[in-house]
Amino acid sequence: MGNRPSYCKGVVRSSVLSHGRSHLRSAAIQVLSVLSLASLIGAAQCCGQGAPAEDQHLFGTTIVGQPPAGDSAAKSPPQTVATDSDNEWHFAVGPYLWFPGVHGTAVGKNGGGLSFRASPGDLLSNFRFGLMGGVEARRKRLIITGDLLWIRLEDDKATPFPAVGATTANVKATEFFLAPKVGLRLINHDKVKVDASTGVRYWHLGEDLRFNPSRLGRDFSGSQDFVDPLVGGRIATFLSPKIVINLLGDVGGWGTGSQLEYQWAGFLGYRVNARWALHVGYRYLYVDRRDDVVFKATTAGVIFGITLDLK
Repeated sequence: MGNRPSYCKGVVRSSVLSHGRSHLRSAAIQVLSVLSLASLIGAAQCCGQGAPAEDQHLFGTTIVGQPPAGDSAAKSPPQTVATDSDNEWHFAVGPYLWFPGVHGTAVGKNGGGLSFRASPGDLLSNFRFGLMGGVEARRKRLIITGDLLWIRLEDDKATPFPAVGATTANVKATEFFLAPKVGLRLINHDKVKVDASTGVRYWHLGEDLRFNPSRLGRDFSGSQDFVDPLVGGRIATFLSPKIVINLLGDVGGWGTGSQLEYQWAGFLGYRVNARWALHVGYRYLYVDRRDDVVFKATTAGVIFGITLDLK
């Protein structure tokens, strides 16, 4: 996988300047801009021809697929999907693989900490464990989603750290989150679907930094568990009977668990058959947590996934 990642760039300041409000404005602008642009695109296409669609999902992103080419349903006249006439529950699962880069800072209670930066290749070379996936249940216009990510990383760095009088350092990092959401389908045309949602994201962050020799007491080990409320939305726009573009965004925190967190993502989905769909896209996630340990991180990169309609 190439050179080892340069996680440990030195000891950062014991206090991190507050930028919560500017980050909040930036996050809201990013999320709303993406969703507004997608709404305009979807509204323009909603008047065009299309075939009835069924939903496919990836960690709460509506991946809307359609019957395979040649299916009799694909030859039927254009129409609007009558979700309200369907009283059944529909379920889907969507495992995915996210290959992000990450950068940020972590500062302990004693003022010791580090800045970190790693490419997707760096993370793969130091990857120890991972689990990623999403689920979704839908009935009429009600949508319930869940998104889970769990990764563990570890690295040893044999580079002198004169600021702390050490020659080597070992860093371990664990990130886990679970994001259940409840949503309502606001627009349900055959060419565009728009959902609004609210929920929470539960976080567990673990950090462990050990210098050798440890002469200045700069080692630290800690973990944080917190929950952030979220609001967001998602949009699906059809390009063909088998191809769809999906966009999502959410924002939350506001000093409850973290000062701020937000994400946005975009996907291109392709329906393989009536039950399976493939997806490729890009995901960006930011979190700013300030407590005993100050942790600020940006995680962004390419994502691949599949979804399976269970019912």
